[in-house]
Amino acid sequence: MPRIIAHIDMDAFFAAIEERDRPRLKGLPIVVGADPMDGRGRGVVSTANYKAREYGIRSALPISIAWQLSQKAKKENKPEAVFLPVNFEKYKKASELISKIVREFAKIVEEASIDEFYFDLSEAGSFEKAGRICEKIKKEVKAKENLTASVGIGPNKLIAKLASDSQKPDGLTIIEENKAEAFLEKMPIRAIPGIGPKTEELLKNQNIYSVKDLKKISRDDLKRMMGRKGLELYEKARGKDDSPVSEEREIKSIGAQETFQIDTLDFQLISERLEALCIEVFRNFRKSGFKKFKTIVLTVRFSDFETKSRSHTLDKTINSLKNLKFEAVKLLMPFLDKRENKKRKLIRLIGARIENFYD
Repeated sequence: MPRIIAHIDMDAFFAAIEERDRPRLKGLPIVVGADPMDGRGRGVVSTANYKAREYGIRSALPISIAWQLSQKAKKENKPEAVFLPVNFEKYKKASELISKIVREFAKIVEEASIDEFYFDLSEAGSFEKAGRICEKIKKEVKAKENLTASVGIGPNKLIAKLASDSQKPDGLTIIEENKAEAFLEKMPIRAIPGIGPKTEELLKNQNIYSVKDLKKISRDDLKRMMGRKGLELYEKARGKDDSPVSEEREIKSIGAQETFQIDTLDFQLISERLEALCIEVFRNFRKSGFKKFKTIVLTVRFSDFETKSRSHTLDKTINSLKNLKFEAVKLLMPFLDKRENKKRKLIRLIGARIENFYD
């Protein structure tokens, strides 16, 4: 029996929910994220619908740039983008309902994020039957939630994920095992999960631009270049991925961050906001089911967007908010003087995170 894995990815999820719930917005470019404040906003875009993407607006784009792109479109007599705040509770409720629909058709479902799920359809026995099951899932989601989704089906999670990305929105793509390598070869290297900007730059310096280029590099050479990650890329470039579909999501870290409205070096302001972040992190830690943690991480982004992270792993595990705050402030202090901030640059963002959990 072949291994058959499916990946469902909701189309522009947050924005689609807002458009669904506000019929007057139908057909308009919608941006969900921070308040743009007429171009002075400091956050980022969470989700942009496909109409907004035609303007160049994408997830993680600074909200100020998204606003500028909207104004540019307005000058060209196009509809101005509608900017909306994030309503996470509403999106989470919709996600739970979609998860329930998927579970009616599959025994094992892995929640990859709030808007995407992997599920094992090996029991279907064939890719053709798996495709019919996914058609039913898409129809159920449309009928019950009035939302569209793109689905990819493949021999493993890697191919299923890339297949769902290949035809959006509202697509259904089936890639059988004997076609997986050919499907991958035409893709840019950045399409492979795990290849970020730094790895992409490293590979491009070796004239590696596509997956087909990557396959020309030997296993040993990739290992020399990137260690264990190089070995993983060797397998991924050939469409191989043995990672299981798992109901249990492994929580590796819990964090929160905040972008200041005005860049600052004011110790009182920064420490107050850091304390608030620690409270939020600790509250989510309590909900996680873990009993203790050992590592605290602080992230600082300066006004020129240079970003630094510093961590401290304690000798003993802790489980108190007081200790978390104390260690976070200790990590912060060098960023307020010349130890980590020689040019006394103003701070734009801070983040706090805990890792290394214990039951």
